[in-house]
This record gives sequence, structure tokens and C-alpha cells, in this order.
Amino acid sequence: MDQSGLNRRAAEVRSRLEQIRGQVADAGGDPDRTGIVAVTKGRDRLTAAAAVAAGLCDLGENYAQELLEKAPGLAAVRWHFIGNLQSNKVRRLAPHVELWQSVDRPRLLREIARNSPGARILVQVAARAAPGRGGCDPATARRLVVEARDLGLHPAGLMSMALPGPPEAVRRQFRQVRSLADELELPVRSMGTSGDFTLAVAEGANLLRLGRVLLGDPAAASE
Repeated sequence: MDQSGLNRRAAEVRSRLEQIRGQVADAGGDPDRTGIVAVTKGRDRLTAAAAVAAGLCDLGENYAQELLEKAPGLAAVRWHFIGNLQSNKVRRLAPHVELWQSVDRPRLLREIARNSPGARILVQVAARAAPGRGGCDPATARRLVVEARDLGLHPAGLMSMALPGPPEAVRRQFRQVRSLADELELPVRSMGTSGDFTLAVAEGANLLRLGRVLLGDPAAASE
């Protein structure tokens, strides 16, 4: 893609970003204090570059290989790992990841502590259990926060992904996570994706993980 093409795609991202900030304000959040992670899962490096050109420094990946392929070509990016993470992938990811968002078991904590001492993490909580979904229950989350500190890590907050349902049911899930974060005195609440971020903001989210609504339909992107 030439520079004009990159500029065009960056302008599209900036336009969507302004709309999102307006929606955050309408939902009762503070756009200036609500972080946004551009989720580049399944997208090419040029889409990630357009997000950076649009002023987004935080990019999120669900798969280790995709992050490892994109990271070398992008400077000044804070990479977030947001997907289900296998412990044996931590060593290769450690030089790149700024925030590990999907920590939900002790073995993963220990592996991060070994390969990325002092790293910032979020404990992933499942407000409602579901087969094949990441996240731990609140009791486990409490233990992981304590263990993370014992290992020298920095547990900055909680992350959660709501199961689909009626708006009030989704809000209830986010409310439970916010309540747990309040109890544990953790400032970061990473809740909300493209389909439910306004509900998450209304329930206290201050970090959003946005793909389609921010970067557009991946199938529509052209080189």
C-alpha cells in the first residue's frame, strides 16, 4: 500500500474513533480517561499501521503468531495480549507484550514472572462460566492477584468478556466484574468489545478492546 492509501485508512480510523469517543461520553464515561485497545486480530500489518497513524498506541492480539509477525514492523506500540494464552508461548512474547490481559491460572502467572519480571497483568474473570471460554471465577481471581504480587508482578486490574444476551444481562456481568475490581482496589477494568462497549462503559469500564467498530470490516480492507 502506498502512503496515500495508508493515510486514507488512518483517516477512516480517526473518524470512527471520534464516533466511539462520543458514544463513550453518551454512556456516562470520560473519553479522555477511557483507554482504547485496537484489536488487530486477523488483520494485516498495514491495518495495524493505520491504527498507529491514527494515534492509537495500544494494539491487542489474540494469537501469539500474529503478534510476533506484526510487532517487528511497528514502533512505539504498546502490545496487549488479550486471547487465550498457552504458557509455552510466553517466552517468545515477553519482549513485546506491555500488558498481559488474559491471565486466568497460576501456571501462566509463574511463566510470565519467569520471562517478564515485574510485568503488568490483568486477571481475566468469567462473570458467567461457559465451555471453551477463558477466565476464572471470582475466588480464583482473588488468589491470583495475591500470587501475582508475591511473584513480583503488577496486577493492574481485571479483564472480562461478557457472554451475549439481553442488555441487562450483559450489564449484570460487567457490574459483577466492576464490583470485584472495587473490592480488590484494582484500577483497570478492561471490559467491552465492539458489540457491547457502551454497556461496559455504563458499568465502569475504563479500557475497551475494539476491533470491527474501530478498524472496520476486515473483508472490506483492500491493499
